[in-house]
Amino acid sequence: MYSLALLLHILAATIWTGGHLVLATTILPRALKTKDVEYLRTFEQGYEKIGIPALVIQVTTGFYMAFSLLPDHSQWLDWSNPVAKIISLKLGLLLLTAMLAVDARLRIIPKLSADNIIALAWHIIPVTITSVLFVFVGVSMKTGWLS
Repeated sequence: MYSLALLLHILAATIWTGGHLVLATTILPRALKTKDVEYLRTFEQGYEKIGIPALVIQVTTGFYMAFSLLPDHSQWLDWSNPVAKIISLKLGLLLLTAMLAVDARLRIIPKLSADNIIALAWHIIPVTITSVLFVFVGVSMKTGWLS
């Protein structure tokens, strides 16, 4: 079951991270240059249909794997344990992602216009960087980069 969870986790990560890389490197620069909010909205509406389920799969499988590797969640913040270090870093990245998403949903997106499109960029870029860091931290579980 763990191998299936890992496979689903990686597939979902490719969707989440890949989508944000496309957004940050192709969609966002064009939208900023032209101040075309609808271009961003069109991408977001299409991407959310696969991106949000991918994020839910990542969170679900991530918690499953964390509990499989370290069943005592009280140890998840013990940085002397390399597995706990990875889990705690991933939890921190998840918290950061959630905070940025909630802020964007509640404060920026409802009022999104050509005048404040830059505010959304200041959310897209950190979420993209965070998603790449998620991948880096996850890969480090096998490579030992963070141990």
